[in-house]
Amino acid sequence: MTLNSTIAKVTERIEERSEARRSTYLDRMRRAADEGPRRAHLSCGNQAHAYAAMGDDKAALAGERSPNIGIVTAYNDMLSAHQPFERFPDLIRAAARDAGATAQVAGGVPAMCDGVTQGQVGMELSLFSRDVIALAAGVALSHNTFDSALYLGVCDKIVPGLVIAAATFGYIPGIFLPAGPMTSGLPNDEKAKVRQQFAAGEVGRDKLMEAEMASYHGPGTCTFYGTANSNQMLMEFMGLHLPGASFVNPNTPLRDALTRAGTERAAGISALGNDYRPVCDILDAKAFVNGIVGLMATGGSTNLVLHLPAMARAAGIELELEDFDEISNAVPLMAKVYPNGLADVNHFHAAGGLSYMIGELLTAGLLHDDVRTVAGDGLSLYTQEPKLEGERIVYAPGAGQTQNDKILRPASDPFQPTGGLQQLDGNLGRGMMKTSAVEASRHVIEAKARVFQDQEAVKTAFKAGEFTEDTVVVVRFQGPTANGMPELHSLTPTLAVLQDRGLKVALVTDGRMSGASGKVPSCIHLSPEAAKGGPLARVRDGDMIRVDAVKGEITCLAEDFDSREAATPDLTDNGHGVGRELFEAFRQNVGLASNGAAVVV
Repeated sequence: MTLNSTIAKVTERIEERSEARRSTYLDRMRRAADEGPRRAHLSCGNQAHAYAAMGDDKAALAGERSPNIGIVTAYNDMLSAHQPFERFPDLIRAAARDAGATAQVAGGVPAMCDGVTQGQVGMELSLFSRDVIALAAGVALSHNTFDSALYLGVCDKIVPGLVIAAATFGYIPGIFLPAGPMTSGLPNDEKAKVRQQFAAGEVGRDKLMEAEMASYHGPGTCTFYGTANSNQMLMEFMGLHLPGASFVNPNTPLRDALTRAGTERAAGISALGNDYRPVCDILDAKAFVNGIVGLMATGGSTNLVLHLPAMARAAGIELELEDFDEISNAVPLMAKVYPNGLADVNHFHAAGGLSYMIGELLTAGLLHDDVRTVAGDGLSLYTQEPKLEGERIVYAPGAGQTQNDKILRPASDPFQPTGGLQQLDGNLGRGMMKTSAVEASRHVIEAKARVFQDQEAVKTAFKAGEFTEDTVVVVRFQGPTANGMPELHSLTPTLAVLQDRGLKVALVTDGRMSGASGKVPSCIHLSPEAAKGGPLARVRDGDMIRVDAVKGEITCLAEDFDSREAATPDLTDNGHGVGRELFEAFRQNVGLASNGAAVVV
């Protein structure tokens, strides 16, 4: 199938824009690879320290003839998505020995949960944790004893941080091993209904707690299609997972077999194997375009609009918001998974999942097939599905057709013709809106502004009954420099109640929403942020704001808007408490949201 002209044009533009950065990056990776296996450069004393606790593996490690696999793990047992990783090192070490290799846990990285910190002070560390994860993974791999790496992570900032590290150590082959989603619990739409009832004062905290515990109930990733599951999709579309690895439930025979297979493959693609596949060769412009196509086709998380540019920069690739916008307009929305629909990721997987979707998009000419992946050459490998044969993985062709067209549709008959992510540009700056879950009648909102400095003030005004007319809720000084750019997802139930009462409402912010931003039109990530004198700092209560996702515009209609003084709030309280003191250097040095809001790249 001929490649879609928009996909071809955007890819070519990214390659041209990135030429100098990418050339420098690849030159560094080639020189590092030419030095040969890393352990060859360690002294006997260096190596003795590295192998002292490795028992029966010492001889193989000292011999330097078999691959040594470094495990970088985000395990902790507070987070359901990462708790299954507790078992992975033992599985990996055993599989490595069977493959004639060795494996060591190189180090751990933090994994915080936005679900725990939503609406809490700790959320102000969330986005910066991505950079911390990249740094921690860098420290783990700096021991220079590894021929390939396995990256164990799932959720919001963890996978992007690990990708930044994997790209930085791009001369080392690497495979990402997911843990899988938890089994389905209370349906997401029922949970959301209880949240709205609680926000409206119709039910008590006991009912809310009961619903939340029934929804988030066991090991594995949360089952709605937020950032965590968007990450898993992304790793498959970009060729860093084994095919079909994303949405297999934890602690099942198939999940364990995929972990063993990933270990065997990590040994096989090292420079000591016969199919050397360094990460730097996988993460090229075509891989990132494929990832953006997957984001649009699945209706994935808006957080990836921040993470993908940061990940790409680590691999010498420069992405811009216009790339997301143009790809979104060319790619059909093929999936309806909560918050875009009623299904969860388990239902999506059963309906045909990523193998079906990738096959459809390849046939439609919307993906690059001519890419390198950890599984081999060509993204068409990812139209296959893993099956168990005894305890081993074998691959068979995917179903080739949707098993439920209420959840997953062909590219020729999608839920909507575009991907549902729209760039908004105007005198308030540049931002993004996820429209895939927003009714078409709400894609354009023009109303008076109510300006707030934090999300708690919005909730206070709501409880006081102050929202009685169509309103554009402006929540500013929520960018990375101001306070770390926390998600404002806890506003969703409040604004949804207003919308259900018949009001037209929209959110405009220099902060973030989560992948579950839902049915309220929200222009987010506005850049430059208000704390850096961005135009959002000049908005006043009563200004008419036009949020137009049809034309891609975000505009303050006040006649004197451009001549106003910018508001300068007191941000001193944002610098202390719950560890915020430790992140002052991050707030001072973070880049623009439009470039990924990164510190380390």
